[in-house]
Amino acid sequence: MEWLLNTFREYPSLAIFLTIGMGFWIGKLRYKAFSLGIVTSVLLVGVVVGQMDISIPGPVKSVFFLLFLFSIGYSVGPQFFNSLKGDGLKQVLFAVVVCLFCLLSCWGVAKVFGYNVGETVGILSGSQTISAVIGVSTDTISGLDVTEAQKKEWLDMIPVCYTLTYIFGTIGSAYLLSVIGPWLLGGLDKVKAQTVELAHKMNQSSLTDDPAFINANRPVVFRAYKAESDFFVNDRKVKDIEDYLISMGRRIFVERVRQNGKIIENVTPDTMVRKGDEVVLSGRREFVIQDESWIGTEVADNQLLDFPVEKVDVLLTKKGIGNMTVDQLRAQTYMYGIMIARLRRGNVDIPVFAQTQLHPGDTITLTGFAKEVNIAAPKLGHVDRNSNQTDLIFVGLGILIGGLVGAITIHLGGIPISLSTSGGALIAGLVFGWLRTKSPDFGHIPQSSVWLLNNLGLNMFIAVIGITSGPTFVTALKEVGFGVFFAGIIATTIPLVLAVIVGSKIFKFHPAVNLGCCAGSRTTTAALGAIEESLESPIPAMGYTVTYAIGNTLLILWGVVIVLLMA
Repeated sequence: MEWLLNTFREYPSLAIFLTIGMGFWIGKLRYKAFSLGIVTSVLLVGVVVGQMDISIPGPVKSVFFLLFLFSIGYSVGPQFFNSLKGDGLKQVLFAVVVCLFCLLSCWGVAKVFGYNVGETVGILSGSQTISAVIGVSTDTISGLDVTEAQKKEWLDMIPVCYTLTYIFGTIGSAYLLSVIGPWLLGGLDKVKAQTVELAHKMNQSSLTDDPAFINANRPVVFRAYKAESDFFVNDRKVKDIEDYLISMGRRIFVERVRQNGKIIENVTPDTMVRKGDEVVLSGRREFVIQDESWIGTEVADNQLLDFPVEKVDVLLTKKGIGNMTVDQLRAQTYMYGIMIARLRRGNVDIPVFAQTQLHPGDTITLTGFAKEVNIAAPKLGHVDRNSNQTDLIFVGLGILIGGLVGAITIHLGGIPISLSTSGGALIAGLVFGWLRTKSPDFGHIPQSSVWLLNNLGLNMFIAVIGITSGPTFVTALKEVGFGVFFAGIIATTIPLVLAVIVGSKIFKFHPAVNLGCCAGSRTTTAALGAIEESLESPIPAMGYTVTYAIGNTLLILWGVVIVLLMA
């Protein structure tokens, strides 16, 4: 044990990785619906490891924290800037109001209970589940004109108050928005019915009556059949076959034809199909695999079915596409034979309804015949082929530029005010993420890399916080007391209840969208999942993405504001 203790002290990086590994493992443990979560688990493990009195160099946590903030900004940058114009402005304003509720509730609770700067920072970061506040606030506290002893006292309080308030901040938010929220809006059954009605309305096409054309995600199949029914007594054009299928409520495409033993690759609407020919049909599984009497028996023709099918992700960047609905996009001639399998905005899946509005920077997944997908994809934007390469020039220079801007300090009334290097990295991430939608050939960061930068960056920072605060954690806990837990309940509850009411009464949001906006403004993904499960619908996600982009930015920057307010 003595050797192990000395090893950790001599090589503190090993202690950090011990904390990360154990923290992630504990964070994934779940009892029924309860889980500590990864961030809280990493912090608590760090506190335990920190009892070995391990000294960690300062730059370590700063480097990983800057990576985390840049990746957050990169993820939400397109939504942040796109929301500042058009229909998104209403949700932007709502998110600003909710974030102000969050700030003022924490500041008010701190004033009423007499908490100091460090305790207030911990309550803000924990009750609003915005862990990045710890880093931004720490930078701001470090720049204050107070004694080093005072700074250390405040900094020691932050992880304690964060830990005590984070658990209800996460679980309580999910409960408030998935259970109390619907009750405030008239009851769960009423909100469910309104959500179903909205989904039906959004799934109505203004361009076609074809139910297969307007439905959401399309699992696509390709099957071969022999044209031998009475329908083919007379020769039929491909267009006639597809129109006939539409009249049956089945949107199916003719992709290939074998005629007189020869395969016709380039099928056009005027290609003739004769009785006895074999054809390849593509479409939704439930539409292709139905009653086959209209055409004939299915055939196992391996050569006929041996052709490339593409499934590609496309970043929407072309002018005009971002102003379309899904319905309007599907009506474009170049979308013939192509299915929309998925629509993602940031890291959130958006329901693919006919009236779903597309935004620049969305990622849309296309599935279909290779030649058709390869024609359509460039007309929509940049094809994101699977790649494991991250543009580290983009990342490095982005963080550098943001950090330099954030380091600029101005003095107002003797108080030093700056974004800090961490705030600058966040802003740089926002700008660089948005710029990539304008010039998508550079700055590629795969989703897996974004996930790693986000999760490893934040949790490395939290691990160091836990380890360095370990020796004083118990003392600070005794000094603070568990009253902070109840203060956190108040600070979590007040903004969310007010948000639901304001979203309904003032902003007039649809109930499901309202709840999604509340979850996004508070950047609580767990609550979004709980809401969607409660309403049995993905509709709330439509209110989540814009408000999440605004909430993530403002709540992190509140780390600077709360320190200045309290100091």
